Amino acid sequence: MERALIEACQAGNVDALHQLLRSNPFLLHSTAACSPQQNPFHVATIAGHVDFTREMLKLKPEFAGEVNEDGLTALHFAAGSGQLEIVRELVKVNRDLCRVEEGRDGMTALHCAAMKGRVEVIGEMLAICPGCVDDVTARRETALHLAVRNSQFGAVKVLTDWMAEKNKREALNFEDEQGNTVLHLAAWKKQRPVIELLLGNRTAGTLDANAMNHAGLTALDLMLMFPSEAGDREIIDILQAAGALRASAREIPTPQHSADHTTVTISNSTLPVPRRRTAEAKELIEYFKFKKGRDSPSEARSALLVIAVLVATATFQIGINPPGGVWQDTLAAAGKNTTANYTKPHNAGDSVLASANPVAYSKVVVFNTIGFSTALLMINVLTKRFPLQLELQICMTAMYVAYNTSIITIAPDELKKIVVPSITILPILMGFSVHWARTVMYRIEQLVQRMTHRVP
Repeated sequence: MERALIEACQAGNVDALHQLLRSNPFLLHSTAACSPQQNPFHVATIAGHVDFTREMLKLKPEFAGEVNEDGLTALHFAAGSGQLEIVRELVKVNRDLCRVEEGRDGMTALHCAAMKGRVEVIGEMLAICPGCVDDVTARRETALHLAVRNSQFGAVKVLTDWMAEKNKREALNFEDEQGNTVLHLAAWKKQRPVIELLLGNRTAGTLDANAMNHAGLTALDLMLMFPSEAGDREIIDILQAAGALRASAREIPTPQHSADHTTVTISNSTLPVPRRRTAEAKELIEYFKFKKGRDSPSEARSALLVIAVLVATATFQIGINPPGGVWQDTLAAAGKNTTANYTKPHNAGDSVLASANPVAYSKVVVFNTIGFSTALLMINVLTKRFPLQLELQICMTAMYVAYNTSIITIAPDELKKIVVPSITILPILMGFSVHWARTVMYRIEQLVQRMTHRVP
C-alpha cells in the first residue's frame, strides 16, 4: 500500500491517490507515510506535481512542515528547484515556513533558492516574508552571501535591489563567520558584474567598500593578492573609483599613551615622508615577488621561458657581433723599413675588441657563453615533454654550433687557445654546476631545518 502511494506521488496521479484513500482512509496518517526516509509529500514536491501537492495539502496540511532525514522541508525542495506554484501553495498553509532553519547547515528555503538562482521564488518569498532576508546559516551566511558564493548574478541582483529599496544597510554589510561581506566574496571570486552591482548607484552610501574581515583584509586587498587574470585591473579600478582602500591605508584607531587617554588615528599617509616612501617601496617589491599561493606554475613557466629566450637572443647576438664589430680589411705586420703604423695587424672578419684589448674580449666571450649556455639549459628544462621535442633539440643544437663557429671564426689566432676551450667546456660545466649547486642548497636547507627543530 505504501509503495503504491509513492508511485502515485511520483506520477502525480490524483485519482490513484483517492483510490488508495478509499481502500485505507488512514493511509496518509500511517507511520510509513510520515517516514523521514521517504516522505510521499516530498516525493510529489520534488517531482513538481502542483495539483497533486495541492490535493495532499488539503487532505493533510501538516505535510508542509514535515522534515526528511536531512532536516529539510518540502519548501526547501520547492524553492531550490524553482517550483514557484508549489512554493505559493506551501506558504499559504504557513508563511513561517520561510524562516525554518533546518538541516546540518541551518539553511532556510530562501537560502536554497539563492544558491540555485531561483529569481522568481526569491521575489515571492521576500514579498511574503521580508524578515527571511536576515536569516543566516550555521556559517553566518545570508542568502546574499550564498548567491555571490555560487555565482548567481540574477539572485544577487534581486536581493541587492530589494535591500537597497528597503534600506537594509545591515543586511548588505553583514559579515559571515570569517568576517567576509558580500563584497569580499565577490572580490575573491573576481565577479566583475557583481562588484559593479554592489557598488552601483542603488547601494551608494549603503555598502561599506572598506570593511575588513577577520584576517584584516579589505575587498581591495583580496583583489591585489591575486591580480594575475585578465580583467583584474578593471575590477581594481572599479573598487578604487568607489573609494575602496587597502587595509594599510585605512585610518586605524589606536590608543594614545597620555594622561587624558584620548584616541588618535594613524595611517600610512601620516608617517614621515622617508618612512612612507620606504614602506610603499617595500609593498611594491613584495607585490611583484613570485608567491606560490598566488601565481600559477604555468604562468611562472611562461614568464621564465620568455626571459630565457630573450637572454639567449641577446647573448647570441653578442657572440656573432661583439662590441666594436669586426675588421673590414686585412692589415699585415709592418716591415722594419716601413713607416710606423699604430694599428695592430689583423685579418678581415676578426674582432676589433680582440685586437685592441684581448683581456676584455676574453671576458666577454667567457661570461657571454655562460649566459648563453644557461639560457639554453633553461629552455631545455622548461620545454620538457613538449610536442615536437626532437625538432626543438635539433634547433637548439644547430644554434649552439652556429654560436661556437662564429666565436671561433672572429677570434684572432693568438686567442683561439683561450676561446676554444672556454666555449667547449663552459656549457658542460654549467649544467653540472647548476645541478650540484641546487643539490648543495637543498641539503643545507634540510640541515638548517633539522637543527632548528632540535632547538628547545
